[in-house]
Amino acid sequence: MAVSVTFESVTKRFGDTAAVDGVTFEIHEGELFFLLGPSGCGKSTALRTVAGFYQADEGEIHFGERAMRNVPPHERNTGMVFQNYALWPHMTVYQNVEYGLNVRKVPDAEKKRRVGEALDIVQMQEYAERSSNQLSGGQQQRVALARALVIEPDVLLLDEPLSNLDAKLRDEMRQEIKRIHGEVGLTTIYVTHDQREALSLASRVAVMRLGKIVQIGAPREIYAEPDNTFVAHFIGDTNFLDGRVETNGGGNLSVKTSVGQVRCDARLDFAGGDEAVLSIRPESLRISDAAEADTNSYEATIIGATYLGSIEEYEVALSDEVSMRASVYNPGHVEHHPGDRVYVSFDASDVVPLRRPDESA
Repeated sequence: MAVSVTFESVTKRFGDTAAVDGVTFEIHEGELFFLLGPSGCGKSTALRTVAGFYQADEGEIHFGERAMRNVPPHERNTGMVFQNYALWPHMTVYQNVEYGLNVRKVPDAEKKRRVGEALDIVQMQEYAERSSNQLSGGQQQRVALARALVIEPDVLLLDEPLSNLDAKLRDEMRQEIKRIHGEVGLTTIYVTHDQREALSLASRVAVMRLGKIVQIGAPREIYAEPDNTFVAHFIGDTNFLDGRVETNGGGNLSVKTSVGQVRCDARLDFAGGDEAVLSIRPESLRISDAAEADTNSYEATIIGATYLGSIEEYEVALSDEVSMRASVYNPGHVEHHPGDRVYVSFDASDVVPLRRPDESA
């Protein structure tokens, strides 16, 4: 049965360092919820506090209405998948999956049914009698998932489960995790530093920095409407352009920058004279031989080009101090070369004015 998981002003310290620093948020029943951030931001500590491996120094975690303080890990009914799989090499696949049920003294008939169902879910039934060390990395990950699912947990915890797989296997396992979550509907907390995993899988994402939650939202919201420069930079690629707000009104924001005036959609938290950092995603930039009317359009010079088939990536200089990255999808036969003079254009709706996060936070 899926439950909600609520953090209420949770802090976890190691010495003088607050690895998790007063975080408050709720994970809804049945969500595939991601904790995303760079190494050392506190995401794995938060996950292990949910599991009960760490006790919060302050605050409380609830599973539904039940407070978890002083509840030991084995009484929380969580299933956890670790980065290194942690399978028993001397056991078969079947024995690895049934291990948690043996500890719980589940009757043999019930145990056989549940192990069979778990192996079916991860599509590993035909490998039941193989030794775990005879499996590929992707197969071992499936077994680790089955072992976590077989105990019928209230919450499934995934700690960077795909980081040991190669790129192709990671892509395959992303789709498998999405399928499995859709099938079982468990509340799932997934820790990663991989933005692609979060954007492609998550119901919602919490971006962490220095032990704090800096933004929570759906993947599309986090990508298109970051709250500050840290989130914009961490989630995908972007170009930053410093400027100062000239006017804010009528649904438009005018910002003075070193390459000229930039127009963008208004944000209520900016006023004339405010410093702003403009975030413009590479895929929003258009490269052409002539300026575009009624949009942001600037003369530029190609300084680098990389053709990748379905996409061509350019670096363009708008001035001696300002360069940007542009991604052209389905480039066809149009080619631009280093040294070419071009125009770079982008719509006001694709410019997100931001502030820098408090570096002392």
